Amino acid sequence: MRDLRHRFEGIRVVGDVHGDADAFQAAVEGAAAERLFLIQLGDLTDGGSDAPGVLRRAFALRAEGRGIFVLGNHDHKLRRALEGAPIRIEANGLGRTLEQIDAAADREALRRRAVAEIGRAPAWLRIDQRLFVHGGFHPRMLHAAPPPDAGARKPEGLVPRALFGHVTSRMRDDGFPERLHDWVDRIPQGFTVYCGHEMRSTNGRPLMQLGAGGGAAVFMDTGAGKGGHLSWVDLPW
Repeated sequence: MRDLRHRFEGIRVVGDVHGDADAFQAAVEGAAAERLFLIQLGDLTDGGSDAPGVLRRAFALRAEGRGIFVLGNHDHKLRRALEGAPIRIEANGLGRTLEQIDAAADREALRRRAVAEIGRAPAWLRIDQRLFVHGGFHPRMLHAAPPPDAGARKPEGLVPRALFGHVTSRMRDDGFPERLHDWVDRIPQGFTVYCGHEMRSTNGRPLMQLGAGGGAAVFMDTGAGKGGHLSWVDLPW
């Protein structure tokens, strides 16, 4: 990551893709045209029509040194499913992804590649005063490197916060866990956290929330693969 400034003009931050391969391809091609390093915030699959296409593009970006994806909870669950773990499979989410992978001509190679790439995906990534994470922030992420194998084992330490955000033991009426966002107030002055995981925007654009500590969070999930669209933002160095 040290030589990015010599190779790229800035960063393109891409929200949750959830199997929307066409939109992801547009984001990737645009980033290449503008010489931007692409950081995708996790949840590559589950929902859209072409999970294999999304996975291939994400893996190619990393192999070519043009981008990276951080670990999302859906990515972590996909790896467990591919390894045969007994987990709950939602028909319109992970179930659809597994069907698409099984139907792919390169299914065996894709399955092996997904297990390996998800297993080494970073749970968070810090570049200067910006932090990129899927679910939620904790101040210790600014000083601690993520476990190198976060995607390959049970979440512990700071990884549950990175994957799931700050949740309570209660469930909402829509069946999702109740989520708290008080972590935004713990972002220090001058820092910005870019995250995905949940659709908080009401106007189709990434939502910025300022915290009491002077920092900010930008929520990037605008519903790709779930009836909405894919969003990205371009940042200078």
